[in-house]
Amino acid sequence: MASDLGPLATSGVEAQLCGDAHLLNLGAYGAPDGRLVFDLDDFDESCRGPFEWDLKRLATSFAVAGRVAGHSDADCISSVRSLVRTYREDLDRLSRMPVLEMARLEITPRSTGKRLAPVFTGAARDPPAELAKKATVPRSAGYPRFRSAPPHQFRMKGSEVEKVLGSLAEYRTTLRPDGQQMLDAYAAVDAAFRVAGTGSIGVDNYLVLLYGSGVEDPLFLQVKEQDSSCWRPYLTNAADYQKLYPHQGRRTAEGQLRTQTLADPFLGWTRIGGKDFVVRQWSDHQATINVRMLKKRAVLEDYARLCGQVLAKAHARTGDGAMLSGYCGRSERLDAAIASFAVAYADQTERDYERFCKSIS
Repeated sequence: MASDLGPLATSGVEAQLCGDAHLLNLGAYGAPDGRLVFDLDDFDESCRGPFEWDLKRLATSFAVAGRVAGHSDADCISSVRSLVRTYREDLDRLSRMPVLEMARLEITPRSTGKRLAPVFTGAARDPPAELAKKATVPRSAGYPRFRSAPPHQFRMKGSEVEKVLGSLAEYRTTLRPDGQQMLDAYAAVDAAFRVAGTGSIGVDNYLVLLYGSGVEDPLFLQVKEQDSSCWRPYLTNAADYQKLYPHQGRRTAEGQLRTQTLADPFLGWTRIGGKDFVVRQWSDHQATINVRMLKKRAVLEDYARLCGQVLAKAHARTGDGAMLSGYCGRSERLDAAIASFAVAYADQTERDYERFCKSIS
């Protein structure tokens, strides 16, 4: 999609992009203090760029997912228009909000309505003790170690483990003092290779196991390789990309910190063998929408409005909210234009998928 949108004329109005803003990359998670919040949750492609790249991708995902869920194009168009209308209206509201109030703004279950309650079911982060049961094996002496569970998780040789654990010293310097203090209370004991999500297959992705006050106090970190953002060739400042983002793990982490109201206190970055990595807490758990939940039109509409609200918050926080609001306007012209684009791109997506299936049959 980057290669399709990138060469087109843009608005010139920029914000911090999620970079991969489709409806499965928004989700509920437990904040450090235990509250449940809903926000963007994937920043591998994050960078600063034209706001409409995020908006078009999010809108298209609703046209595609709506069809998969069995809805007519009329219903899909309605959901996209609801998304964009909410995005516009929230930009207008947020542009008038005091800066500190906006910085603290959270989207929680209380603000989403009963129809979306299933999105938040089980959204709290897996307790580390539960992760330990699934990802590690006990030993007769000493702390547990990662289990071997092909094809998803693999134990590594001692030298490989040391290489990953050695990268934590550089990672520590990227944390705030309070994060450093928490990390210092843990000792790293093991590392494993774990296959990442579909879009990340082919990159190095490690898990690190640390223990604090005892065997009942584990901490899991994910150390995931980061390549350049897929939007790099199409940015107006592409020639200066390396100066702007000299470390791809830092690009990812800072994109998340800028965008989310509440981010992981262990979020940082490091390098291993000349490659850039982002580091964060790991949880084998994600509370996001399932397309099966969207079969009712009312749920599709509600979720579209929720996602429009989240994207508006992200862009208003990281861009010029008044400029964004002024560009989007108060009429329904943008709603109609984005809906038309989303359905056309969904058509192309289906044609591409048919060709893909034929090529491997």
